[in-house]
Amino acid sequence: MPQFKQFPLPDTAEGLTEAEILTWHVGPGDAVKVNDIIVEIETAKAAVELPCPWDGVVTELLVEVGQTVEVGAPIITIDVDPTGAAGAPATNGAPAPAKGAEDEGRVANLVGYGPKTGPAKRRARKDAPAPAPVAATPAPVAPPAPAVAPAPAAAVAPPRPAPVARQATAPDPVTPAPVTPAPGGYVPLAKPPVRKLAKDLGVDLHGLTGSGPGGVITREDVEAALAGAPEPSTAPTASTVDGGARERRVPIKGVRKATAQAMVDSAFTAPHVTEFLTVDVTPMMELRARLKNAPEFRDVKLTPLAFAAKAVVLAARRTPDVNATWDAAAGEIVYKDYVHLGIAAATPRGLVVPKVRDADRMSLRELAIALDELATVAREGRTPPADMLNGTITITNVGVFGVDTGTPIINPGESAILALGAIRDMPWVVDGQVVPRKVCQLALSFDHRVVDGQQGSRFLADVGALLADPGVAMTY
Repeated sequence: MPQFKQFPLPDTAEGLTEAEILTWHVGPGDAVKVNDIIVEIETAKAAVELPCPWDGVVTELLVEVGQTVEVGAPIITIDVDPTGAAGAPATNGAPAPAKGAEDEGRVANLVGYGPKTGPAKRRARKDAPAPAPVAATPAPVAPPAPAVAPAPAAAVAPPRPAPVARQATAPDPVTPAPVTPAPGGYVPLAKPPVRKLAKDLGVDLHGLTGSGPGGVITREDVEAALAGAPEPSTAPTASTVDGGARERRVPIKGVRKATAQAMVDSAFTAPHVTEFLTVDVTPMMELRARLKNAPEFRDVKLTPLAFAAKAVVLAARRTPDVNATWDAAAGEIVYKDYVHLGIAAATPRGLVVPKVRDADRMSLRELAIALDELATVAREGRTPPADMLNGTITITNVGVFGVDTGTPIINPGESAILALGAIRDMPWVVDGQVVPRKVCQLALSFDHRVVDGQQGSRFLADVGALLADPGVAMTY
């Protein structure tokens, strides 16, 4: 007989609490195998593809695209025994216990996903014939028989309820989420994903007329109301007329939500100090031009960011405070003998800060390659969540946007962040003469609980010196 299992949303990164469904790669009736990619989700850190933990046939997608789901909530139902090979009658003629009855409440999971709590449940197969009208109480699977008193629970394993008892699995009826009725007792008909969309967008369902079957409010109805369609119970106000269709609302979620919370936490927890330095980087740019023609760098994308990254890891050796962490819970400052260098990257999903692990152990060529790969993966939204954890210091390259500098906010858990500005041709005094030079502005924000002004100034001066004269690295 069919054997249904539900796959819960796993915690794909440390501390993940929810994720949004981006794309389903399978649908009801599709055959799947272990490790086939079934869905792509967006967490607060990145887009992640989830593999299937079982062989079987998809019977139901429990979550719509665009819906946000909490970790541990089921997202898909799979029939792991579609041929019914596992089912067989018991030798005494009584119904056989369901497969795995001795392990009731436990289902197979991918490594690291954790056990699923609660009893395993079944859902009706979508390709099954439509049942007769459902009564309020479950009907047995077998043909109707004279009513008898139920046997004691210990006497025989109880048969599973028939699929018709799970009204939530039928494709047409609406199962509204709990909602507070309007003063007149009217509860609008809408599916849970539509209710959540309306809540996120600030649309009152009580004022909408559903265009779906039976008056059900659809996603299109909510979006039309948001776009400025007149609502029956609300007269346009001045603000509605002025803004109306010229405004749009986007739910705060995913990367944007996580970034916003992290910046607020950092800005109002760590006392920021920002210092600035203008540097003549002409020697660095000349060295870059020479290295690009060297055999070992011919296939490498060598950018000014790679030189800045090398300067940061070298300067951090002389001022380890900028690479430390303030641990308020333990009452300690944690000094780290490694550099996991964060690189702030703008992506279509928002700002992310992936890390170059052990950047202090890399050569300039290795750093250049790592930075290029990191940027490519980040722009595609494929950065693994683990690659955005446990950074020690960060660089934000605002120069790529033609910006001279800024006052960057420190990433939570770190003590310093360097902003690298645009490199411009500017007049500069050299040996008493004003000449055109390649000039760049640097800005360093640091946590004044960990880094004193003298330490922050020395670190910034060291970075500037290494960019102004790369040969200084020989003295480190």
